[in-house]
This record gives sequence, C-alpha cells and structure tokens, in this order.
Amino acid sequence: MTGSQAVLKIALAGQPNVGKSTVFNMLTGLNQHVGNWPGKTVERKEGTLLFQGRRIEIVDLPGAYGLTASSEEERIARDYIIQEKPDVVVLVANAAALDRNLYLLAELLTLPVPVTLGLNMMDVAATEGVDIMPVVLEANLGLPVTPVTAVANAGVSDLISVAVAQADDRARFHPARPELGAGLRRSANRLSKQIEKHVPRPYEAGWVALKLLEGDAEVTALARRWTPERDWRQVETLLAEQEDAALDIIGGRYLWADRMVKAAVRRPPRGEASLTERIDRVALHPIGGMAILFLALGVTFALTFTVAWPLQRILETQVILPLREFAVAALAGAPPALSHFIADAVLGGAGLVLTFLPLLLVFYAIFGFLEDTGYLARVAYLTDRFMQRIGLHGKSFLPFCLGFGCNVPAIMGARVIESPSGRLLTILLTPLVPCSARFAVLAFLAPVFFGATAIWASLGLVMLNIAVLALLGAALSHTLFRNERMSFVMELPLYHAPNPRTIGLFMWSHTWSFLRRASTMILAVSTGVWLLAYFPDGVIQTSWLAQLGQFLEPLGRLLGFDWRLTVALFTSFVAKENAIATLGVIYGADGGSLADALSHSVTIPAGLSFLVTTMLFIPCAATVSAIRQETGSRAWTLFSVGLLLLVATAGGAVSYAAAAWLLS
Repeated sequence: MTGSQAVLKIALAGQPNVGKSTVFNMLTGLNQHVGNWPGKTVERKEGTLLFQGRRIEIVDLPGAYGLTASSEEERIARDYIIQEKPDVVVLVANAAALDRNLYLLAELLTLPVPVTLGLNMMDVAATEGVDIMPVVLEANLGLPVTPVTAVANAGVSDLISVAVAQADDRARFHPARPELGAGLRRSANRLSKQIEKHVPRPYEAGWVALKLLEGDAEVTALARRWTPERDWRQVETLLAEQEDAALDIIGGRYLWADRMVKAAVRRPPRGEASLTERIDRVALHPIGGMAILFLALGVTFALTFTVAWPLQRILETQVILPLREFAVAALAGAPPALSHFIADAVLGGAGLVLTFLPLLLVFYAIFGFLEDTGYLARVAYLTDRFMQRIGLHGKSFLPFCLGFGCNVPAIMGARVIESPSGRLLTILLTPLVPCSARFAVLAFLAPVFFGATAIWASLGLVMLNIAVLALLGAALSHTLFRNERMSFVMELPLYHAPNPRTIGLFMWSHTWSFLRRASTMILAVSTGVWLLAYFPDGVIQTSWLAQLGQFLEPLGRLLGFDWRLTVALFTSFVAKENAIATLGVIYGADGGSLADALSHSVTIPAGLSFLVTTMLFIPCAATVSAIRQETGSRAWTLFSVGLLLLVATAGGAVSYAAAAWLLS
C-alpha cells in the first residue's frame, strides 16, 4: 500500500495478559469503539489514529494462545486475518515469557500477512531478571522487533512507525518461518496439490493442508464441504499416513520458538526467586492469600462509603434537589403535568440515578486496578478449593469476577469452562454475584437504613450472597448435576505496575455504558412509573401506581414491604438502578431528599429485608436474556428465574422476621 492519504489497517494480536489492550489504548485513546464481533458475543475493539498525516484503523483482536480454533477468540482472530486481510499484524508479546508467546507468532507466519513483533512489558522483564537483546532476536526471526513498555508509553510510537513501514514495503518481508520435517513437508505438498483447485479465496491451499494435518476440526469441515467425495477419499488416505502430524507440528513450533530466543534472552540463575514468585508466596498462601482477598474487599467498601457516598449525597442534595426546585419554578406557568414530569420523572427518577456516578467510579477504579496488576487471576487460583466443593473449579471464578461489574458478560464468559454441566451450573449461579448496579443500590440505601454501621452491613450482605451461591451450588451439583472433578490449569500473569491511562479508559467505558442506560432504559422506566404515579388525578395515594402497589402489597407484606417498596422491587427487573429511580419518583411528590424520606418511613427490619431481597432477586432483563441465549433452553431460563425468586422471597422473609424479633 502506498500513498500518504491511504487508510492503513493494522491488527493487534497477542496472547492473554500481554498488555495488548494497553498498547491499543495508548494508540487510540478515546478514539475507539467497543462492540461485538458480528454474530458473536466476544467484545470487538476498533480505534483510529492519525500518524504522520495518515489515518490508521486499528483492530484489537481477542487474546488467543494460537490459531487452531480451539476457542471462540482464536477462531475470530484467525478469521479476521484471513478474510479482512489487514495490511500488517502487530504481535504484542510478553517480553518476560517470550518463548511461550512466540508460539502464536509461529502460527501467524503461516498466513499471508506481514507481521511485526512488539516486545511489551520490558520493564517487567527487567524486574524479573530477564535480559533481552532485541537486535539479536530480530536477526534470528527475520522480522522487525520493537521493545515496548506500554504502561509508560515507551516505544509505542516506534512500534506503529515500524508497522507502517512494514505495510508499505511488503516485498521485504522474509521471516524465518518454522520448517516441517521432510516427511511432513512431502505430505503437506501432496495435500495442497490435491485440494488447491477446490479451495476458495481468501484461503490458501498450503495453509489449509497444514491445518488438515494438525487435525483442525473447523478447517477439516470446510475442506470436506469444498472437496468432491472422490478427491476427499484421497485426502483421508494421505492424512491417515500421518497420524502423529499434529504432535510433530506443535512440537516443531515450540522447538523453533526455543531456538529463536536462545541467543537473544538471558534469564536469572536457577534458584533465584523473581519478584512475582516472592509476592506469590504470600498472595497465594492458603491463609495469607485469603486474608489479602478479604482486605481487598474491605478496602473496596471502605472507599465506597468514605469517599463515594458523601459525593453521592452532595450530588443529590446540592445538584438534583436544586434543579428540581428550579424546574418547578421555571415551569410554573406550564401545565402541571409537564412540571411534575420534569421534576419527578426526569430529575427525581433518572436524574437521581446519575448520582450513582461516584459509587461506580470508585468500584471500577478498584476493579480495574486489581485486573491491571494481575491480581484477579490469583483470586481464581485462591478460590479453586472453595469452587471444588460446589462442583466447579477456579476457572468459574473468572466469570464470577466479571459479574461484579455486570452479570451479562459474566454469563457469556462461562464459555471458558469446558464441561457442559460446569458451564451450566456457573451460568445459573452467576446472577447471585452482586453486579455494579446492585452494588450501587446497596451503597445508596445501606447508609440510609444502617447509618454508621453501613460498611459492615454491606459487607455482610455481599457475604450473604456468596454464602447462598455456595449453598445453592453444592445442592445443585449433588442433585440436578453430577459433581464432576475437573483439573484446573491456568497461566498466572506476572505482576506489573498498573497503568493509570488503562484504568481510566476502563472506568470511562463502563461509566459511559451506565450513562447510556440512564438516558434510555432507566428514563423510559422512570417515565412509565411517573405516568402510573401521576394519573388519574395527580395524587400519588390514589394513582394507578398506588392501586397496583396495593394489589401487590399482600405479596410484600411477608417481607415487611409497603406498596412503594413492592413496586420498586418489581421495576428493578428491567434494570437494578430502577429501584432507586422508582423510589425517587414515588417519594418525589414530597419534594425532599429521597434518603431523608426513606429514613423516616422505612423501618430497619423492612430496610434490611428490602436489601436482602434486592441482592438475591431475579437479575435484570438483559441478564435473563443472556441466560436464555447461552443455555439455549427456555426451561433452564425459567428454572433460574423461579429459583432466584424463591430464594429472594425466603431470604427477605427470614431477615425481616429475625430483625423484627431482635429489635422487639
């Protein structure tokens, strides 16, 4: 590609936990779009960059260990490179674990696209005692190698400059590709000739032949569809002659990677513990590790209630309430319905939910920090013993961790679990993980009901959810599911310094998603609740909403709810934040602070019951839809909803009765 005005397309590839997203964020900043790959639930990130007057489109491919389609991420990365034909692929590798990362490079070099290598985490490699000589590695590989420390924005511009030069002069790309043994090479050539007239573009016959020898199920199915039956029988005969081809090819790639790094990398003497190993002696200790985990949870709640809660109260009392008063005064001559709609539905409902922003920002800052340092993967390891007792293993904790942000991607993340029964059990239990919306409702209401003890009450409610998750998991794994014992293997990333820019972008993307919900779904529900609360005569006590609430009140009486709390609970099915929006609309008729109104009208037993029920209640509509999509079963979806409804009702009733008895 030539011409200063031509748009260049660059794909970022890499294994998980190599800092690829940090490189992407450094290159694109806020000029990025996050969506899903067509027909998939895997996140797709695209961004743009102006470099030396030239527009560059950058696609952040899903993290993949290889290109053999053993996972959805690997399939997406491979298909994009083959079908979209980027001008160059930038492989981001972890400099401290280079030999493992070069396996993906070995696979990329089988595709007809230029590749450049970015050695990221050079600072981490130095901390771990690993000394890398990029010039030697570049000479061995026969392709450009650029040292990068993305967290410090060091080498990132050099990386993109090298990639642009590589794309503009593809004829100079002659890498040292892994070579097949003589026998395998002959078989690959014969296979290629046998199928080449049947292989459609953009696939190449040589690559397809190699994947057939590897036993790639997806490519095999495609090749069988392309190839006539008579020719396919000959293909099967050739494949039968090389039964161990897959092992030989994979082993050859690892030997090639080892050969490439041998002269270019110097490691610390054996027996000398690295920084990561020294930290993990404490962080992964059965006792010390769990103490650190509980400390992290405690810090999260402490920061929420000492930093975020006061800011939330300031937004409510110093921003939302004055705006409501101003709206009423400014619209004094307008129809009463209009002024009430702006003051109660827009500002009192959706506007009040916007005061959650400090709560969410603190939560996402802590979550992003733990993820960026590499600690979250350790949490999965620590909890493996606990997970085994409920029929799962530590890998299930990764979706559960996502669930603290949002239950929808957490349920989709259950795909990483190989066992069908383990995957289904993880999906059924995930809604019991308090998402950020439920966490925000808890952080808003706990100080109202419990005052100075809100931190401990909130921590207890989260622990209650985890305890219920464990009990339900144990019960289900010993009844509806066979309690399979599965081995748990995962790669723990090296510890590294968090990148403020990466954490900031993580906070921004999730907060922006929340703001979009507040401006659409939550506003729509607030409007619906307001319409029911205002009509037919503008009096809340005689409104349609009051009539609906009084009809449902017998259901809530067991839990200590009046009709207002009952209605708020049911509207939370659309989105959990709607519980606060609904209460804001209902109590907004009085024109005061919602927190003050609730503290005077809701008893401590009823408040505790409401929070217990909310934390255990059926998830939002989007999560129920994700359960239906991922299980592919209406029956399991209804089972999940019914089970959680039963658990939430029982939990609320017991907590109300117990609190009322203790306070009597």
